[in-house]
Amino acid sequence: MITREDVVENIRKYLQREIPLKVLVDWAESAMMEGEFDGKHFDDIRTVVERLGLADVRAFGLTWEDCDTLLGTLGYSTRVEIVIA
Repeated sequence: MITREDVVENIRKYLQREIPLKVLVDWAESAMMEGEFDGKHFDDIRTVVERLGLADVRAFGLTWEDCDTLLGTLGYSTRVEIVIA
């Protein structure tokens, strides 16, 4: 079963460059095919995962602002931390 936390963790990994966009999109597409989302937050999870599955299409893309909005849909907020490289 896919939970809000699963979705948030995948978005976090993408934003922190632990996974590329293709991996995020592939995960979202697989999650949509499985279709087993946590019933408590089913609509929100499904909406966000659907959107992530389209992120590799040029017309949709995925900006930082998109991720912030998607995380908000799931009840999370974002915070940016800047560190010396």
